[in-house]
Amino acid sequence: MSDVLHAPAKTAAPVTGGRRLRALARAELTLLTRNRTAVFTALLIPLALPFTARPAMADLDLTSQGLTIGTVLLTAAIGFAFLFAVYTSLVSAYVARREELVLKRLRTGELGDTEILLGTALPSLCVGLAQCVILAVGCGLLLGTGAPKSPVLAALGVLLGLVLSAALAAVTATVTRTVESAQVTALPLLFVSMLGSGMAVPLQTLPDRVADVCRFLPFSPAVRLVQGGWSGRLAGPEAVGTLGLALAWIVVAVFAVQRWFRWEPRR
Repeated sequence: MSDVLHAPAKTAAPVTGGRRLRALARAELTLLTRNRTAVFTALLIPLALPFTARPAMADLDLTSQGLTIGTVLLTAAIGFAFLFAVYTSLVSAYVARREELVLKRLRTGELGDTEILLGTALPSLCVGLAQCVILAVGCGLLLGTGAPKSPVLAALGVLLGLVLSAALAAVTATVTRTVESAQVTALPLLFVSMLGSGMAVPLQTLPDRVADVCRFLPFSPAVRLVQGGWSGRLAGPEAVGTLGLALAWIVVAVFAVQRWFRWEPRR
């Protein structure tokens, strides 16, 4: 009995950053699945939009650019996954959590700012990544795109595109007052990226001056890496420059989040 009385009390295992992050991500995933509009937007739009544009792509001269309809549709679908599965859904999520004081309460606990933002983004990032994998397999089987000729470039394009989508969503949330207005504040980047980043129309088919400008849009480098990974027509200094531009946009977006992200409701 005395041994029991004098035995050291068991202490609870410390909660690690990884466990805190997983707990927050699980909570966000539960909220995401309850939002039918967000699920519909994230899952179905990236799959449907590229194929509605297929008739228009049939009139483009893709062969001279080393492209096929399958490669263009796959690139467009992955680009739309960046925009709809991650970017637009996360803008609404960040604004909703801020206005509901969730972000403010989380900051009073053990979670750091990066953990809070990353934990909120993880479900959308996982959905976006899963969509990209499914699209790659599906287009390979149905459209004959096959495996990417430069797998490293394709993988880098997908990963950098997902990271940039989450960072830009946090940036957009800083200027968004309500969840309802999130659909409006996300529209400019959404439309500019769809039309000018090589998603709806490959940059190679645009006039040279227009294409040169569009290559500097935020999502253009990631989309170009994905397309170049499948076509094999992006290599050497051109690939390095595209990769550097993608990283530069991520650095700019992360800096903007650190500098201007709002943790309390906008009044």
